Amino acid sequence: MDKRYEAFCLADPYFYETPARGPARSREGNGNGTGGTSREFPAARRPVPAGWTTGRAGDWLHLHPEGVELPAQGWKIHVSARPGNAAGIAEAIHDYCVSNRLSFKFVPSPHQVYLRNSKYAPREGAGKFATLYPEDTERLHTVLEELDGILAGETGPYILSDLRWREGPLYVRYGAFTRRQCRDESGALVPALENAEGELVPDRRRPGFHLPPWVTLPDFLEPALAARNATTVRDLPYRIERALHFSNGGGVYAGTDTRSGEAVVLKEARPHAGLAADGVDAVARLEREAAVLERLDGVDSVPRLRDRFTLGDHRFLVMDHLPGRTLNSFFAERHPLLTPRTDRDAIAAYTRWALGIHAAVERAVGALHERGVVFNDLHMFNIMVAPDETSVALLDFETASYPGAETRQLVAHPGFLAPPDRSGPAVDRYALACLRLAMFLPLTSLLGLDRGKAAHLAELASGLFPDLPAGFLDAAVAEIESGSSPTADTNPGNGAGSVLAANPGRRSRRTDGPGADDRSPDRESMVRAILSSADPGRTDRLFPGDIAQFAEGGGTCLAHGAAGVLYALAEVGADPYPEGERWLLDRVAQPDPRTPPGLYDGLAGVALALHRLGHAERALELTQALCLPGRAKGWEHLPVDLFGGLAGIGLTLDHLADAGAGEAARRGAESIAERFADHPSLVGPVGPDSRAGLLHGASGAALFLIRRYERDGETARLDAAGAALRRDLSRCVPDRSGTLLVDEGNRLMPYVGAGSVGIAMVLDAYLAHRPHEEDLARARAAILPAARSRFYVQPGLFRGRAGMILHLARTPLDGPAKDRERDLSEQVDAMAWYAVALGGGTAFPGDQMMRLSMDLATGTAGCLLALTAAREPDRGIGLPFLPPLAPRGDGRPHERPRTTGVHHNRTAPSPLVSR
Repeated sequence: MDKRYEAFCLADPYFYETPARGPARSREGNGNGTGGTSREFPAARRPVPAGWTTGRAGDWLHLHPEGVELPAQGWKIHVSARPGNAAGIAEAIHDYCVSNRLSFKFVPSPHQVYLRNSKYAPREGAGKFATLYPEDTERLHTVLEELDGILAGETGPYILSDLRWREGPLYVRYGAFTRRQCRDESGALVPALENAEGELVPDRRRPGFHLPPWVTLPDFLEPALAARNATTVRDLPYRIERALHFSNGGGVYAGTDTRSGEAVVLKEARPHAGLAADGVDAVARLEREAAVLERLDGVDSVPRLRDRFTLGDHRFLVMDHLPGRTLNSFFAERHPLLTPRTDRDAIAAYTRWALGIHAAVERAVGALHERGVVFNDLHMFNIMVAPDETSVALLDFETASYPGAETRQLVAHPGFLAPPDRSGPAVDRYALACLRLAMFLPLTSLLGLDRGKAAHLAELASGLFPDLPAGFLDAAVAEIESGSSPTADTNPGNGAGSVLAANPGRRSRRTDGPGADDRSPDRESMVRAILSSADPGRTDRLFPGDIAQFAEGGGTCLAHGAAGVLYALAEVGADPYPEGERWLLDRVAQPDPRTPPGLYDGLAGVALALHRLGHAERALELTQALCLPGRAKGWEHLPVDLFGGLAGIGLTLDHLADAGAGEAARRGAESIAERFADHPSLVGPVGPDSRAGLLHGASGAALFLIRRYERDGETARLDAAGAALRRDLSRCVPDRSGTLLVDEGNRLMPYVGAGSVGIAMVLDAYLAHRPHEEDLARARAAILPAARSRFYVQPGLFRGRAGMILHLARTPLDGPAKDRERDLSEQVDAMAWYAVALGGGTAFPGDQMMRLSMDLATGTAGCLLALTAAREPDRGIGLPFLPPLAPRGDGRPHERPRTTGVHHNRTAPSPLVSR
């Protein structure tokens, strides 16, 4: 689970929402910022002082004295705070900085302070409540001395990326003052510093103090560095060997007791950090865990507590190491639905194993309850399966409850989180019921959106696993749906009206496999849901989507913003949505110079979508703005990829130049093509940080080269495209069934965005011109089963089932026609697994499955595009520059043109392919 998403679930129960908008429901505040109020600190409500400017960016309030010019980079001061003292620290900082005309920023509300210090907040930002910008090292020293006297005695989380100044809440690091960006080793756009040679390099903000090699540490900071280095694990009787897990509250480490040679686990807690919903920090939770383990001493399914100690100001527990693997790790290798076809024996064997594991977990939880302990955090990552693969143990008791220390459920996996009406042992019983479903269909995160989905998941699982005992899943559904109503009645946000009003696909149970009675939603239903979620009154985003939409340009872009949703609506022939189109036009009327230029993350994609919507004049103007010298100069630092890099920009410029965007667009596309020709190393060789796939790998560059070949006939373009595809294929490995998947080191990826199926889409385009390159033809065939699996954990286009549907709908398939139709039909029908009712229609959850999404990359718009492409092949629906394929008369595939005249009051859609 990507821990970044947790903070974006706090402000709305149905959609990912920026944490700056405050908690989802008003609750009585408790003084630590975790209640329902998001009122700002008094210091944030002060009038702007005369001679000062102010502004907001993310969760920061900036104040800057007029006439003071800051350097681009230098030593900055961070002030740490916790919810209980942040208001007072804000007052002190405001007074000091205004009096001394020192530029500064701070977090303006208690809720935002809580979020920065919460358990799954980014570790590198924890504790950073305020930032001060001294102009030089002399001023740095003065401010540290003076402010230390003012704030002495205040406490807050240790800021891991900085040096601590004495014993107070002040920390320092060398970093960027002004916004500059460059690409890191993986191609991601990151904050930048200028090195001694005048080059932009990444401004490292990871946990751990990092001094750039060209910077000299001031003498007055030497004691701070010495103090940091003095705290070591050298004198401990334990040797730490590797980190198992990190959160903002601390780490979990595997080690050895040097006195006995026995394997141990050390668990760390940082004071004032890792806050749970009740404001309790990691240290308090660690003490609770120690008390629980002492209470459970002698229980076989619980690790034995060995020791506890303090190092620096961090607290540690030492426990027995339990051999084995967590239950979630068995899913990829054991679950029988991860292949296109599974025989009955494999399904029966898995069923027996899963039932045995669940029974063992029930016994382990029962042993806790016998001693008065409620686990409160049961899920697959906290269940350790022993090497015999039959017995289990439970891990992580920091939120457990016991007599005299009762607590409500505060931290839990979203797929096992009990409703608010459960308490005590009922919380564990709910999680055990979810586990019954999740062992067979691990989609229980959907229950947070609609508990009524439990019955639907049970129906599906019963059909897929016919050997399940009668009543096994019925008992789970009864437990999950007991208590208060399992279905929410209204959505308080975004004006969507009645939301989870029905459970799509719930019908009488059958046992002949998925899709027998449950059909995925139709086009009109998905369009209704998308439009019901729109909020044209907001300026940051129009449609709810992935958390990426809250980055710069994210609310408008093709992948996660309005441009992608409107593009999908146009592609499938939905009626125009003028209010949404006006919203997008208004947002890009004067593009922010910081908006990325790319196809899926920025201006190129917006221009493409506007042209697709019939706003040709504005699209061409935006394209011309994209080619202005200042913006085009920034292309030098871009990767070659399709998502935000040169390949996507080049494809867009070529297409819109044909539409009249002018010579600047044509020259821009040609300069990108020349750069590829002059520097073939741009798409190779493979390195440890290189990425593969359609969006971020060399396959996107290959797509651009193929389309350039279709323009100019230069065979060198195809040669280079073939080399780029082979580069990405070198990152692929066969799984146990022989299917080619992208190897990311810790997982194998089949998907469209960063997996092998996206590579296969470009292989289709390449092999349409060179069908006799047998190694690439074999690779395409070996990837195809990746799109035929019976289970995918997410529905989305770039990282889920919808992308597989789109590929199957467009690629030439081998075998009898009835088999091809069956494969596609099964995938289409299985989209109902994820469907949730919204606003009189049907929507789909986004990445991580915790909230609904409407966007193209992760949500309902992408599902709409893929499902319509499969059901209505004559429309010629596809992603930009990847139209569907059709067989030639000689049996070879070629890319077929789109149909035209689909939309009312629009210009005829173009193929978005250079020919």
